[in-house]
Amino acid sequence: MSIFNRLSDIINSNISALLDKAENPEKMIRMVIQEMEETLVEVRSGTAKVIAEKKTLTRRAEQLKKQALDWESKAELALSKDREDLAKAALLEKSNINSSVEITETDLQKLGETLDKLSTEIEQLQSKLNDARARQKTIVMRTKATASRLHVNRQLYSYTIDNAMDKFEYYEKKIDQMEGQMDSIHIEKRGLQSEFEELAKQESIDKELAALKTKLKEK
Repeated sequence: MSIFNRLSDIINSNISALLDKAENPEKMIRMVIQEMEETLVEVRSGTAKVIAEKKTLTRRAEQLKKQALDWESKAELALSKDREDLAKAALLEKSNINSSVEITETDLQKLGETLDKLSTEIEQLQSKLNDARARQKTIVMRTKATASRLHVNRQLYSYTIDNAMDKFEYYEKKIDQMEGQMDSIHIEKRGLQSEFEELAKQESIDKELAALKTKLKEK
């Protein structure tokens, strides 16, 4: 499979669909990311070569155009010297060079189209790679969280945990009984204290009343 076919397959692939089919999603997405990274390196390397080739062809086209102008100048010179035969030969050379220029410019146009396509596909592949990396982190976290939940559930439904919880309930009932007894004692003590407080309050009122009577008599 060529690098361009592989690039197209990766870009057109649906990562979610791949993960749905995978027995081990974490392993699958790791393999997909590795494939994307390797392809991206190859495509960028290939793009660099295309760019270099385009620069070479551009320089060649410029050189050929200069040569064509040079032969045109030579043809003008030959005509000025009444050498029509040399002028025709010069123009023939110019025509041959212009043909080469046309071929070179056609190649340059094709290279430009290839670079535009590669640039678009590289952006798409980079986007897919970023998406895959983001999903990788999520999948790893979910895998760990699921493993932790599974361990916790196993512990929750084990005999040891159930036995321990039964003991907790037993001791909680015992503590409830002890607290009830303490509250009862406290209520009894509080009732006795309230009676003494009521006596003290009544005595204070009696003294205040006696003081008022004495005050009225003095008037």
